[in-house]
Amino acid sequence: MSDTESYVYRYSWDEEDLMSYPFKEHYVKQPEVLAYLEHVVERHELRKHMRFNTQMLSANWTDEDRRWHITVTGDKVITSKYLITGLGLLSAKNFPSIPGLDTFKGDLHHTAAWPKDYSVAGKRVGVIGCGSTGVQVITEIGRHVKTLTCFQRHPQYSVPSGDQKVTPEYRAWINENWDDIFYRVRHSITAFGFKESEQSYHDASPEERLRVFEENWKKGNGFRFMFGTFNDIATDAEANEGACEFIRNKIDQIVKDPEKARKLKPHDVYARRPLCDGNASNGESYFEQFNRPNVHIVDLKETPIERVEAEGVRTSDGTLHELDVLIFATGFDAVEGNYTRILIHGRDGLSLKDAWADSGPTSYLGVCMPGFPNLFMENGPKGAFTNQPPAIEAQVEFITDLIAQAEKVGGEAPVIEATSEAEKEYSVLCEKLAANSLFWKAQDNWIFGANIPGKKRCLRFYFGGMQAYRERLAECAADGYAGFKPLAEGVVGC
Repeated sequence: MSDTESYVYRYSWDEEDLMSYPFKEHYVKQPEVLAYLEHVVERHELRKHMRFNTQMLSANWTDEDRRWHITVTGDKVITSKYLITGLGLLSAKNFPSIPGLDTFKGDLHHTAAWPKDYSVAGKRVGVIGCGSTGVQVITEIGRHVKTLTCFQRHPQYSVPSGDQKVTPEYRAWINENWDDIFYRVRHSITAFGFKESEQSYHDASPEERLRVFEENWKKGNGFRFMFGTFNDIATDAEANEGACEFIRNKIDQIVKDPEKARKLKPHDVYARRPLCDGNASNGESYFEQFNRPNVHIVDLKETPIERVEAEGVRTSDGTLHELDVLIFATGFDAVEGNYTRILIHGRDGLSLKDAWADSGPTSYLGVCMPGFPNLFMENGPKGAFTNQPPAIEAQVEFITDLIAQAEKVGGEAPVIEATSEAEKEYSVLCEKLAANSLFWKAQDNWIFGANIPGKKRCLRFYFGGMQAYRERLAECAADGYAGFKPLAEGVVGC
């Protein structure tokens, strides 16, 4: 389930389609997302421009002809003036290295590659990982399985999603307010479509704080709970702890077994990706699942996994947790994972993997990289940490306008390349913005690369928000695309 509400998890540029395309629930699930994308492809006759069963194996830039030479399946080479990648932030699956994994006799699945029509009904299931997807999986399958064991690596501050059916009245309101909705999306921090709070936690009485937290808990959505309650939850330690304590109290109220409640309660800063649990189809929340006698929790900080065996998972206390199915909700090699597994070489044969080896993944404005002319990355490193469809739209608009300008003034072979100085200045800006938030203090998560052993710990996003990011792109364009150097006569640049 996307935890962005349905009406803003779509493209904004087709007003007629916005008015007419149906969505039945407040949040879209994977089948609806796929159906919507297929609908857009058919509506705009895009399939004729697509090539399937064709993997990009490598891409090499040559200064001689100012072209990208892209090798694809079958060793065919495509020559291209520009290379625009849409590889995704969260696509390269992460399987943690656990001894004995290959000896497990049951079924092993990663949530990012779930087999169609696979059923866990009546089975003994183990789930490793309880981030955004793990929380949703546990919420949904708890009542269907024989047993469910959550191998918890880190307890989560999760709130309900508030998912429900779309009523005719709700849909009518949305159709009457599309302009206002997307204005709010573009002029906000999160781009989630809700009104973000302008009130400080410190300006509210204890009674008012409790009322605001409770109101937003009932509305649902993790980003709303963090950014729609008070405007300093993500930046002020005392305000953040107020939100933490509210959620911990909810866990105590919901979970009847004190030992399970103890294990489920986080005590660190509320500064990871905000979660919501999806709400099971019977209305139960994530924490309510642990009231079921068949749902168990293993705190891996107290009893780590020693190894996987044929019959299940053995933990350090000697217990063998017997399983039929082991589900990995362990996320992704986020941001750069899909780039470093493809051979992309820029000027002088430098690969992106080597370019990022020391600094970690970086870019200018989240779209361009020095030394890689005419390469544009949608969802590149240090893009906006927001609802993704609006962020991608902003990048696509910027990239297409930049290419159009280059085509106008650059002759037959325009070259567009970010300068090293611009990339460094932008990286400093990203770190400065992140340093003002509590996310900077909670770096043991995938946002900073901590979920992959050996991966470079560094900032991978722009934390200034959607409005500020769009303004940054607009300022670059208005300033003659400052930060890009002209390598051929007449090419855009400062």
